[in-house]
Amino acid sequence: MRIVMIGSGYVGLVSGACFADFGHHVTCVDKDANKIARLRAGGIPIYEPGLDGLVARNVAAGNLAFTTELSEAVSAADVVFIAVGTPSRRGDGHADLSFVHDAAREIAGALSGFTVIVTKSTVPVGTGDEVERIIHECNPAAEFAVASNPEFLREGAAIEDFKRPDRVVIGIEDERARAPLEEVYRPLSLNKAPIVFTRRRTSELIKYAANAFLAMKITYINEMADLCEQVGADVQEVARGIGLDNRIGGKFLHAGPGYGGSCFPKDTLALMKTAQDHDAPLRLIEATVAVNEQRKRAMGRKVLAAIEGPVRGRAVALLGLTFKPNTDDMRDAPSIAIIQTLQDAGAKVRAYDPEGMEAAKTVLSDVEYASSAYAAADGAAATVIVTEWDAFRALDLTRLGAAMADPLLVDLRNIYRPAQAEAAGLRYVGIGRPGKSDEDGALSNERRAA
Repeated sequence: MRIVMIGSGYVGLVSGACFADFGHHVTCVDKDANKIARLRAGGIPIYEPGLDGLVARNVAAGNLAFTTELSEAVSAADVVFIAVGTPSRRGDGHADLSFVHDAAREIAGALSGFTVIVTKSTVPVGTGDEVERIIHECNPAAEFAVASNPEFLREGAAIEDFKRPDRVVIGIEDERARAPLEEVYRPLSLNKAPIVFTRRRTSELIKYAANAFLAMKITYINEMADLCEQVGADVQEVARGIGLDNRIGGKFLHAGPGYGGSCFPKDTLALMKTAQDHDAPLRLIEATVAVNEQRKRAMGRKVLAAIEGPVRGRAVALLGLTFKPNTDDMRDAPSIAIIQTLQDAGAKVRAYDPEGMEAAKTVLSDVEYASSAYAAADGAAATVIVTEWDAFRALDLTRLGAAMADPLLVDLRNIYRPAQAEAAGLRYVGIGRPGKSDEDGALSNERRAA
């Protein structure tokens, strides 16, 4: 199949490279000439494990190409995917569809023969209808069908998610789109991946509904963690206890500083706004959005409360800046609000992240960047684990504590056990769990009861 991917950002580049690896001929189109030049030279503009090798292999095989010229690529295509950004619109929180609409207009002028146009960007319900209307208006003689095919890629595991998906969702209104899209995804039949065909508006809503549900699950366990701290329970054991119920499941039940990234914040907000516009408000999602926003600064206040003595002028070390590990994505990362809260209190922030420091420099100010976790902790009043990178899972805690002015570890991801940290000489603060003394008391009570 001859595929064009409009947009060479995270979704477009990963999807295009994976389609090429299936054996299709893929051309990725982007208006950013510098990005295309970098891709042609073998550079990768985003960090995603394994993507550099995947791109290089398929460029060498002749299956993957990059261009700024949309018309030539689209005129020869069987299927054109729209994978441009849909950020939150400034002022009202709705998804900004201007890039999608612009792409539709350009596609319309380049169509030659029957072509399937697919929205892979995350778009509100009814966007496919508008894309169809725009193309008809711009080119009344065009032969085409518009479909919806939302992506479900986790940053840091996107290639695996694409090649071994839980499901592929395709929304169509024109049956002529079915066969080309079945052929596009035919290689997944070897893995027996479920391919779900549905109506276009249903497909568009499935993406938002899935992300909002996962965001709600994260927010639920975060609020449960707050309750655990007040009553002396352990949120990790609570999460395991409820997650073993197959109706609930254990994924996305890890207490932390709140969700961030390119999807959950904007998608929950866009879904909430769409529901309000249609007089069907989603109260649970509204609460999820509000609680998550409050939680990020609350985590900064949690760090400040744990520091003994004055904070102003003292250094606080942050380990992890990106919203999750195995990415360099800083969009809506909890670290941003945490750092702002610490700086508002007069703290000096020193940070280390294995991949995200260059991206962080574009959104943070007055932050000192360290060469390692231990360099960040040197002379600090506290060390705060914000992102659960593998590099932070096996720290030499004794060395970490010795480097600090005050050996306080605030573990916002519950990577370490309280007893383990305290045995290394650290004062430990986690999320939704008792300290070592509380653990010892609980164990003593259990032994007496036994």
